[in-house]
Amino acid sequence: MGQIALPLELRRADDPVRIVIGNANTAAVEALGDSANWPFGTAILAGPARSGKSLLGRWFAAQGGETIDGADAIDETELFHRWNRAQESGTALLLITDRDPWEIALPDLRSRMGAALHLEIGVPDDAMVEDLLWVHAEARGLALGEGAPTYLVPRVERSFAGIEALVETIDRLTLERKVPSTLSIWRDALEAVQGAEQPRLF
Repeated sequence: MGQIALPLELRRADDPVRIVIGNANTAAVEALGDSANWPFGTAILAGPARSGKSLLGRWFAAQGGETIDGADAIDETELFHRWNRAQESGTALLLITDRDPWEIALPDLRSRMGAALHLEIGVPDDAMVEDLLWVHAEARGLALGEGAPTYLVPRVERSFAGIEALVETIDRLTLERKVPSTLSIWRDALEAVQGAEQPRLF
């Protein structure tokens, strides 16, 4: 699986945080590595919850750029001043927002952000869903079990938060029941996370 190894903690100090690279974020990741070509040295990254926006922002900052996470929640005048300071220092500036579209009232800031490079994390495909399942399971020390991707990938909702919640629930059920992760656990976890009406594809 394609991953960026980041010098950040996930569970233990010796475990690097890993960002799964797949169809949903490849373009954004490639752009983060090419900030010299950003218009006015500025990019805006948007995407769904739990999609790794903040982790990518922290990785970008570790490479020498400046990241403003939750830029849409910051006072617009202050944000405009920070943009100006980045321009003066020649520092590439990444702004992360949960709002898409991001409605900006301050005209000067709106014009600057309109000229920035706009990046978006999309919906993961089957290959990325499988990679995400393995990475979340590994982070928890959870053995998903043989055949887990074949059963889970077609059934889990295509959202980063949903995939993470599913693995968390599988982990919880195995601990509560003191049993390994098998079909009955997968089925019950899907029902707990997504509701009782689950497709029976296999």
